[in-house]
Formats: sequence, structure tokens, C-alpha cells
Amino acid sequence: MTTAELGNAGEDVPADIDMHTTAGRLADFERRLDEAAHAGSDRAVEKQHAAGKMTARERIEALLDPGSFTELDEFARHRSTNFGMDAKRPFGDGVVTGYGTVDGRPVCVFSQDVTVFGGSLGEVYGEKIVKVLDLAVRNGCPIIGINEGGGARIQEGVVSLGLYGEIFRRNVHASGVIPQISLVMGAAAGGHVYSPALTDFIVMVDETSQMFITGPDVVKTVTGEEVTLEELGGARTHNTKSGVAHYLASDEADALDYVKALLSYLPSNNLDPLPTLEVAPVDVALPEAVSDLDAELDTFVPDSANTPYDMHTVIEHVVDDGEFLEVQPLFAPNILIGFGRVEGRPVGVVANQPTQFAGTLDIDASEKAARFVRTCDAFNIPVLTLVDVPGFLPGTSQEWDGIIRRGAKLIYAYAEATVPLVTVITRKAYGGAYDVMGSKHLGADVNLAWPTAQIAVVGAQGAVGILYRKELAASDDPDARRAELITEYEDTLANPYIAADRGFIDAVIPPSHTRVHVTRALRLLANKRQTLPPKKHGNIPL
Repeated sequence: MTTAELGNAGEDVPADIDMHTTAGRLADFERRLDEAAHAGSDRAVEKQHAAGKMTARERIEALLDPGSFTELDEFARHRSTNFGMDAKRPFGDGVVTGYGTVDGRPVCVFSQDVTVFGGSLGEVYGEKIVKVLDLAVRNGCPIIGINEGGGARIQEGVVSLGLYGEIFRRNVHASGVIPQISLVMGAAAGGHVYSPALTDFIVMVDETSQMFITGPDVVKTVTGEEVTLEELGGARTHNTKSGVAHYLASDEADALDYVKALLSYLPSNNLDPLPTLEVAPVDVALPEAVSDLDAELDTFVPDSANTPYDMHTVIEHVVDDGEFLEVQPLFAPNILIGFGRVEGRPVGVVANQPTQFAGTLDIDASEKAARFVRTCDAFNIPVLTLVDVPGFLPGTSQEWDGIIRRGAKLIYAYAEATVPLVTVITRKAYGGAYDVMGSKHLGADVNLAWPTAQIAVVGAQGAVGILYRKELAASDDPDARRAELITEYEDTLANPYIAADRGFIDAVIPPSHTRVHVTRALRLLANKRQTLPPKKHGNIPL
């Protein structure tokens, strides 16, 4: 066997390495390791750093616990011979894959290397991602994909497209089985965007991340529109307009820190217990357990039903240490979603936000909340719902864009959820929106209301306008009479006690007792067991 044959086919081993000795073989191994670690050119790496971005390997090192990364397929190389590709066969083929730990918990990871073939996906590149996805599913650990690349590798043709399909299928099969988190750390174009779109969470970096199917040049050619890369698919665009992304990071370090925080709330898979922090049990003896901080809620809701307040404050009073990891904070801000802990155990929070559009539900808010409820349900995370909703947002744009179909997604999400569901109505719960927001009728386990809750078909002004239209028209002083009727309606119907009388509300509680009652409810529901009727799957109104 010749020296060249001892290396990879077509590769010349340096003359100073004797492949017939153990020392020579070890030297050759070290040489290969170095080549794999520096597959991209120095110029490409410098360009990456100049743009404020890390390399593929640097990102993995920053994400994982120090020294925990084990690389897979480090020496894999593409097999293409078209267009002179056989003359350049870098180790790794443009993607780094492997496994390690985050806060001591196993995760699988891949990181696309834009310094090699522009990060374009070829056959071997795709096979490496498929392999690590399969490994993650078999072993029940989260998969974290760090994405940056220019779509399919043109030189490899349909093989590249085939591997995209293989990746997509695995993303779908892994959905609800293991957490899938995507970081988009540069430009991701074409087929590169659909794998992240199939995962549970997408994190992007402000000003350096983009996602788009077709770039600005193609858009201009086809539609005549002139748009910049940032406007078309920048991180801010996908966090505020499209809702594709879940977090806008200020830089890459912030993005990686957010992913670490996110993982701390998620189980490794759908069968594992939730990650729990060791904390002192909450004192649930009333009234002794009510703290001065809890008591602040008793005066928190304004006297006027039309005066907004920040629901973040209520959330922070209920969860441990006021720590709330918000998800999609810049998209559909009229509803809040995110993670907190109660007695050290993760809980998902869905809450109307009265400071934005009065907390109404619109298309974006409905879809945002529905996706989150289903994510929590898939991974056995209890859902706490805080309600102050005057209804669905009216208007032709909402109706024509499908609020009926798309708002129904939130109904579907709550009705199919089998995790513990605890709902607290703080103020308004009007019309169909009352039903939609985790009502007893959709299957919630424990439903509570503050004395300030107003549970009714419509608000007082709307009800009076409908019920007393003729009387008001004939009145000598319609404004004064309207005020009297509104007060009468509010005293009679706009309260939590009729719902409580029917058992739709389990208890009316002082706002200051919310933390204690939520804790009690979650303790009770810790061993909840519920199954849905046998079926292949439901048909959610997509």
C-alpha cells in the first residue's frame, strides 16, 4: 500500500510523515484534526469576525459546557466531482455536528459553517444533520441547530434537495418528542429556512440574522418591489411582523444565553420529568402566607374598566422570584406568553395584555398563544392563563384575513391540552373570548376569578346599547339614562358571581391570594392523568 493510499483517496500525505509507523499515523491524525478545525479560509473567518459573528465551532463552544463537546463525522467529505468539486474536499463539508451538555444535561447540536462553500447544503452535509437528528430522537435529548447558509449546493443538484427533505421529515417526526431549538446566526436562504420553521423555537440576532425564501434581487425581478435584506427578512422583521422568530437577541452571546435559559424550562423529551429547581416550599396557609408583595395586587386593577395595567406585574407576583422568560415579546404584544416557575417547577404562562389593544384577541395573538399552549402540552408543562379580554378585535381586515379560522386555533389548543390548566380572570372576560381563554368549558382544571372580574356576553356599554335601544331613543335625557342602565347592568351581570354560581368559576379570590391558590392548584394537578379519544390525529384549522 502506498503512502497516498493510506490517506483518503486522492490526498497526498506530507513527505515528512511516515505512515508506516505509529508516530507517523498519530502525526497524520493531528494534521487532519487541524485541517478539520480550519476548514474555512483565514479570510472567510476574518470576514465572519468583522461582521460581529462567531465561527461555527466558536458558537458550539460558547453554547455547551466547557470541554463537553464530542464531534461526529469530523472527517466526512463530499463526494461530488461536478464543476471541479473534486479538487476541493474540506473535512466536515461545511457543518459541525455532535453532542455535549448544557448545564450538565445532554444535548445534540449542529452548527453550519458559512466559511465553507458559503454554508450551502450538499449530500454529506445533509447526511451529517440527519444523523445527529436521529441520534437526538433515539436518545431523547434536545437538538439545537445553529443555522447560517445559502441554500442548496447547486453543484450537487437534486441530491441536495433530497437531503433537505430528509431533514424536514425528521423535524416533523421529532416534533413533540424532543425540544428542537434553532438559532439563525447569519443569512439563511431558500431551503435553509424551512428546517428552523419546523422547530419549536427560533432565535435571531439583530442586524446580523436574516431568513428569506428568495432574496431582494429575485423579489425585485418578479414583483418590482425594492426592499433591503433587513426589511425583507431581518431579525427585527421576523420578530415583529411575521412572527417566525421567538426572540430578538442583541448579539450572538445574548442569543446563546437565551437558548440556555429556554432549555432550563424544558424536559429533555416528552417522557422525562420537568427540570425542577430545589426551592423551599411555598407557604400555602391563608391568610398567613400572604406577603406584603402579594398584597400589592389588591389595589392593582384600576377602578375604571377602560384604564390599562401591565399584566407583567401580575405574572411576576405569581412566579418564583418574579422571573419570567418571555417568548415572542415583540410579536402580537396584546398577548403575553413565556415560562416561569412555581415552587421550582416550570409553568407556561398565557396572559392578555391590557396595555396593548386593550388585550383583545386578534389573528396574530390567537396563533401566538395557540402555538405556545400546544408546545407546553407536548412537553407536559402546566399552563397558567391570566385573563383580561374584551373580545376579538373587530374589523374587515381581521374578518377577511380569517379570524374565524385562525382564532379557532386557540380554542383547539386549549381543548386538546391534557396538561394541568389553571385560569385566573382578573378583569374582563367577554363573549367568545371568555370561552377561548382557558375556560372551564374547554377543559381547564381550576378556574379562579378576582372580585374585579367581569364575565359577560358583552361589555356594559354594548349590552345597554342593544337591550335598551328603543328606550334610550325615546328618553328625554338619553345620556343620563344610559349611565343608569350601565350601572345597573354592571351591578347585575358584570361580575364573577353568576359564573361562580354555575360552577364555571371554582372560587372567587382576593388578588393577594393568587400566588397561594395557583400553587395549591398546581400541587393538586401534579399527577393529572387525562387522555383524548383514540384517533390518528385531529384536524386543527390551519
